[in-house]
Amino acid sequence: MDLIIGGAFQGKLEYAKEKYGLAESDIFRCGGGADIDASFRCVYGLEDYVKSCLKEGKEPALDFRPDAVLIGREIFSGVVPVDPEIRRFREGYGRYLQKLAARCDTVTRIFCGLPQRIK
Repeated sequence: MDLIIGGAFQGKLEYAKEKYGLAESDIFRCGGGADIDASFRCVYGLEDYVKSCLKEGKEPALDFRPDAVLIGREIFSGVVPVDPEIRRFREGYGRYLQKLAARCDTVTRIFCGLPQRIK
């Protein structure tokens, strides 16, 4: 499994498409629900998935296919939110990414369209 993280509009999906030869039909886009189709080669929008899981009291999945490309937005820079619910989401998402990164073969951060390999 490979994890790609980066801020909004930094080129994460474009990088993944090029590097892994992904077509649109290979990509599952998380859309605000706590259900995920892990049979897709690429899962995009992990932050939305985790937020939904936390709201519904479900544990987000960590088991994906071995060749999965997982893409999540980096939301940790900047001011700590005043709202306790948003702080809980950021903490839960951060803990999820730590567990996921430990299982992945590579972790890449995308900044300005440029990849920086972390793991």
